[in-house]
Amino acid sequence: MSITPNIPPNAPPSNEGYVYEQAPTPRWIPLVIFVLFLGIGALVYVGYNSRVQLQYALAQSNSHADVLSKELERTNSRIAMLRGQVDVTSQKLGLTQAELARARSLAQQIEQEQQESDAKLMAQIGQVQKESDAKFGQVSTDLTGAKSDIAATKKDLDETKKSLTTAVGDLNGQGVLIARNHEELDDLKRLNERNIYDFKLTKSKQPQHVGPIQILLRSTDPKHYKFTMTVIADDKSIEKKDRNVDEPMQLYVHGVRAPYEMVVFEVTKDGANGYLSTPKETGAPAPAGAGASSGATPPANAPAAAAPPPSAPAAANAPSGPPRSQQ
Repeated sequence: MSITPNIPPNAPPSNEGYVYEQAPTPRWIPLVIFVLFLGIGALVYVGYNSRVQLQYALAQSNSHADVLSKELERTNSRIAMLRGQVDVTSQKLGLTQAELARARSLAQQIEQEQQESDAKLMAQIGQVQKESDAKFGQVSTDLTGAKSDIAATKKDLDETKKSLTTAVGDLNGQGVLIARNHEELDDLKRLNERNIYDFKLTKSKQPQHVGPIQILLRSTDPKHYKFTMTVIADDKSIEKKDRNVDEPMQLYVHGVRAPYEMVVFEVTKDGANGYLSTPKETGAPAPAGAGASSGATPPANAPAAAAPPPSAPAAANAPSGPPRSQQ
């Protein structure tokens, strides 16, 4: 079924056009591709290293076999020389048949010993070849197991991301993964793409520490799922007024290219529960000012705090810090 605008027959042609905008690609896709390429690179490196070690072991085995073969040739030459000496001696000295038989018996004994030595040598070569084949099989098994682990990890990441919700940030307008409850927050932590700080805020006159920033919860409206808070970072106060539950709130911090993200997924009469998400690209800056006791739980995967460089460049498409009046 098509819809055709009602245009009069004698109306002049319209220059009106339509512009279609393509939704931006989520930011986590390049990171996932990078992780996959990193895993594949590690797999190729392990396979190459194992193959080099196997080739080295085979080269040593071949060298040992060459030495034993040369020793066998020298022994055979010695036997031939002894036989020649026996023949020459018997002709020159006129040895008796008994002495000649004894000499031949000695030559046969030497030849038998040489055959036994050859058999031992072949057994050793077979054992070395068997061990080399076993090592090669083990390397192949390890490579297969590594491929299976990478595939399973990728599948888990894909399933985790499918279970999360994508929302648009209030500053950069790009889609971000958010958690709407504690179960989804655990899934977001398992992705290990950003530092996650849980918080349970209560209405008070003093701000609460949440990771590298401070948050002051001013009011809540459980009936309409709204709240108002003030965020303190870089010695600046940013008011987030009449915000909705599950709405991602962003702010930029000096020295960090990617924005911090906050989500409140539960509002009560006197409090609000949610989390703060910070990028892992740089150490967390020191909290601004002094406030009340912290209401946040530091993440287990958060890096140690480090002071930002004095001349850290700002992102090309992001300000070095949010304005004081930003909402």
